[in-house]
Amino acid sequence: MAQELFIGEVARRAGIRASAIRYYEAIGLLPEPERIAGRRRYRAEILRTLSIIGAAQRAGLSLDDARELLAASEANGGVSERLRTIAQRKLPEVDALIERARLVRSWLEAAADCRCPTLEDCPLFDDVR
Repeated sequence: MAQELFIGEVARRAGIRASAIRYYEAIGLLPEPERIAGRRRYRAEILRTLSIIGAAQRAGLSLDDARELLAASEANGGVSERLRTIAQRKLPEVDALIERARLVRSWLEAAADCRCPTLEDCPLFDDVR
């Protein structure tokens, strides 16, 4: 018989809250687990699924993107193609974030050197967008 875990143990091992697991179930990202005496019982494989979800989120992917990857995995094919498609879709967003961060850094560096007596005299606030 495969090892079965209660939700608290799954949460502890995965490093997430039990409420996140229940949320993933509620939105259909995770299947409803078997219940014994009303308590959720999970197979140990849930830890890999949660690891995939966590890695996707850390990479900036949405839960819908994670769902798409998990569905491809369950279908036993097309995972790498789907992953490439998602990555290609996400890269322009990341490039835009990087550019925005560069602009913010540049502005903050200039602000750190500011010696203006008032905000009205400060050229950092001239370009209103």
